[in-house]
Amino acid sequence: MIKTIKNFKWFFSVSFLCVLLGIFTFITFINQNFIFLDEDKLQYLLTVDVILLSIFLILLVKETSKLFSQYSSKKTGSKTSLNYVVQFSLFAFIPSLIIAFFSLVLFNVALQKYFDKKITSAVNNSYEVAKNYIEESKRSVEADIFLISLDLNKYYNVYFSNPLKFKQFLRTQRLLRKIDEIYLIDSNGNILIKDINNSESNFLPPTEEYFNQALEGKPVPVDRSQEKKTAFMIKLNNYIDTYLYVTKNVQPQLLNYLDATEQAVNFYYTVENNRTGIKITFAIIYIIVVSMILFLTIVLAIAFASRLTKPIINLISASKNISSGQLDSKVPKIESDEEIEILNENFNKMIDRLKIQQDKLLVAERFSAWETVARKLAHEIKNPLTPIQLSIDRLKEKYSKKVQGDENEFNKYLETINRQIVDIKKLLDEFSGFARMPSPILKKINILDVLNRSIDFYKMSHKNLNLILSGDLKDKYYISGDSEQLYRVFINLIKNSMEAIEDKKQKDKNLLGKIDVEIHRNNEYIVIKMLDNGIGFKDTNDILKPYYTTKKNGTGLGLPIVSKIINEHNGDIQFLKKNNGAEINIYLPII
Repeated sequence: MIKTIKNFKWFFSVSFLCVLLGIFTFITFINQNFIFLDEDKLQYLLTVDVILLSIFLILLVKETSKLFSQYSSKKTGSKTSLNYVVQFSLFAFIPSLIIAFFSLVLFNVALQKYFDKKITSAVNNSYEVAKNYIEESKRSVEADIFLISLDLNKYYNVYFSNPLKFKQFLRTQRLLRKIDEIYLIDSNGNILIKDINNSESNFLPPTEEYFNQALEGKPVPVDRSQEKKTAFMIKLNNYIDTYLYVTKNVQPQLLNYLDATEQAVNFYYTVENNRTGIKITFAIIYIIVVSMILFLTIVLAIAFASRLTKPIINLISASKNISSGQLDSKVPKIESDEEIEILNENFNKMIDRLKIQQDKLLVAERFSAWETVARKLAHEIKNPLTPIQLSIDRLKEKYSKKVQGDENEFNKYLETINRQIVDIKKLLDEFSGFARMPSPILKKINILDVLNRSIDFYKMSHKNLNLILSGDLKDKYYISGDSEQLYRVFINLIKNSMEAIEDKKQKDKNLLGKIDVEIHRNNEYIVIKMLDNGIGFKDTNDILKPYYTTKKNGTGLGLPIVSKIINEHNGDIQFLKKNNGAEINIYLPII
């Protein structure tokens, strides 16, 4: 999925910008306080919306044109991709069209219901109720301060004669009227006497303007709204330069309710004033969003079609190559669904097996041809060799004494000829043995036993041989095989490694020869890996050809026989060049 997003980053980037700008436009239309834009700037904003949407449309047209171009040129997989895109687009367009119709109708109906007369009246009444409650609270405090002033004017004698009693009277007034703070102050704002509910309350003296208004002898409201208090003051006529000052805390829940109600009312009328603009805006935004959904669906369809058809196209291409005999073709690994990846993997395994079987057939054909040549060569040459050898013996008996002075040299020539004939016979015997090599007698065997037997043979005859066997040696490695022929394989390979090490020791006297043999399981095969630090392989292309050899006295039949035995066991053998030695890998199927 991440790879798909990277491949179509332009589409996703433009779609994100369009949606983001659409939301910004909608909020701007709904709430002008969100960001101040005049009519011209709003038009610019809508123009940018249209431009971005156009860019997205151009990009979409470009991709769809490419898709149709591939379809026109009958490119493999293009028809399937186009079908996916069309189906996805229809599946997105039809529901979007239906939803758009019903959404616009429902939105218009809901908007009309929203501005119903009953709702408008309820909104207005709720605000008026909250506002009247606050005003009623103020009128209550105003009445309380007027009544308190009347009582205090009657009680002015006690103020001078018994201050303690007067203070108790003042507290009684506060508690009776449910006032939070009550003060007697002079015209300079100094506190003469007080009784408050909260000792930590801060006293803020009224300004000169309030004192001047209080001279008329009527309650004067003092603004303490920042402190969430209702305050009034009045002049006490029976006292010299004395004013009554009271405060009452307003309930926080009431103030919060009033603020919330006021905000709701303001929002309601803001929306009502922009009713037509909201309808237009909603339609524009909805078109943009629906277009985005449709475009994104088509883009995803293209991406999905590409993701789905690409592996199929790769499989078709590989199949064509295989049908033409190109067994080296492989399906490239790509990030796709798990099932597709498994299919690609199994397809590549099938190609590998076909390649192995092809190689085995080629080897079998090559061996069959060499067997035929070997039989004919042994038959055509070996028969005349015996009479020739007898003739040489007769020549030696008849003429050895008649050759005067050159008798020794004459006998020497005859012995040389006879020796060459013996060598030819030996070579022909090897040819005959190669041609008559029997087919393996397959039985259930533990290949580890055969391997241990081969290694023990060389360790007994070569005490200083550094030959190490590694792997899970406690496991059972069962195969269907001929133990004697496989024994011959391992003997031959170990012998070749030893000879390669000896050849290298002629150049490096300090070389410590080493042969490592490792056995393990690999899926359906048992793998036997042989490593040595000898001279290695000069060329791995010709070493399996019969009678090809780099040794002075070699026949070139050892490795071909090894390869033939492994092939007849349905296995495979690989000869690899190493920087410091050689590596041979043998694969035998598990039963």
